[in-house]
Amino acid sequence: MLVLTRRVGETILIGDNIKLVVLETKGEQIRLGIDAPRSISVHRGEVYEAIQRSNREAITSIPTPQALGDLLAGKKKEL
Repeated sequence: MLVLTRRVGETILIGDNIKLVVLETKGEQIRLGIDAPRSISVHRGEVYEAIQRSNREAITSIPTPQALGDLLAGKKKEL
């Protein structure tokens, strides 16, 4: 992990097209501005983890072909 110290107004460049700007510091918090192409997703860590968890849950809840066949045949069975 690269650790950098920046002051308000200073920037960090990631590759050729992502720029982080320190906008403000307030106590133990900082405000960052992120300038990145729309094609790059930018999420807070906890939001990204929630999205990943939701995606994993969705994949594991896909019914099996047998369960779908039973459902179409009118059998009452939990998916």
